[in-house]
Amino acid sequence: MRLAPEGRIIVLPLFLLTGLILYLTVSMGTSFTLVGIAFGLLVFCLNFFRDPVRNVPAGKNLILAPADGKIVKLIEVDDPEIGESQLVSIFLNVFNVHANRMPIEGTFTDVKYHKGKFMAAFDHKASDENERTEITIISKVGTLKVKQIAGLIARRILCYAKNGESMEMGGRLGFIRFGSRTDLILPKHVNLSVKLGQKVVGNKTIMGTFE
Repeated sequence: MRLAPEGRIIVLPLFLLTGLILYLTVSMGTSFTLVGIAFGLLVFCLNFFRDPVRNVPAGKNLILAPADGKIVKLIEVDDPEIGESQLVSIFLNVFNVHANRMPIEGTFTDVKYHKGKFMAAFDHKASDENERTEITIISKVGTLKVKQIAGLIARRILCYAKNGESMEMGGRLGFIRFGSRTDLILPKHVNLSVKLGQKVVGNKTIMGTFE
């Protein structure tokens, strides 16, 4: 299993610290309690920052899940840029892969960072009130949006989208550390293939199709 580049700054120092604590514990003959705590934290971070290789499924006119997690909201909305559209909210817990992926090939027309609160990501108010990055994409399906939303613990949003640049389907769109939410806003004419409560896998689950 690969380690996500975003996790190296945390995992590598933690690995060295765990080794140092183990060495001192053995040398001094003290309790292994600290070793156990450090090792447990290291295992947690290795799991959190895992970065599995995933190939996009074959097919035309597909929109893929931009993140791993569970669909906690699925409603129709009136978006200022898209108009009548469909909002699909994916909640990522600390055990999900936290890389965000490009749901469809397209060009970034607007990337906005919004300061905000740090409510729990499963709270529906988080979509509009929490710290977030809003990415607008023009593609062959029309205009769509991806929102990276910080949660109660996640306070570090990494976004690799830049205005005017293009990215292929499945490209690395960003990363959110330690629990978060990803919203996908699609045009109304997209035929959704998912339902409320469904667990989705980034780069693999087909969120919808279009003509």
